Amino acid sequence: MAKQTIHLCAISEFPEAGVKGFSLSNNETQQDIFVIRRNNQWHAYQNSCPHLGLSLNWQADQFLDTENAYIQCAVHGALFQIEDGLCVWGPCVNQSLAPVRIRINDAHLVVDNPI
Repeated sequence: MAKQTIHLCAISEFPEAGVKGFSLSNNETQQDIFVIRRNNQWHAYQNSCPHLGLSLNWQADQFLDTENAYIQCAVHGALFQIEDGLCVWGPCVNQSLAPVRIRINDAHLVVDNPI
């Protein structure tokens, strides 16, 4: 299988302590993901709650609780740790968000073979 690299955005477009959602697609499939930047660390997950598979965000790029301490499911209020996607409160406790491998290439955030 050939390596497919998708450019998400330039690092300069992504604020420190920011969150952005992205919709990735090819001819057959679509995958929604989101990326969190905190303390110059990057975390990316599929935008799908392990409880029912629904989107996590409240609205565009709104994935965190009011204190910006946890990822929060808009449907059930489940809370997930930013660092590893582990659910620490809600109907899916001890389940985790599906991670997405991202990397920085020439000052751009990219994902390889996402779908």
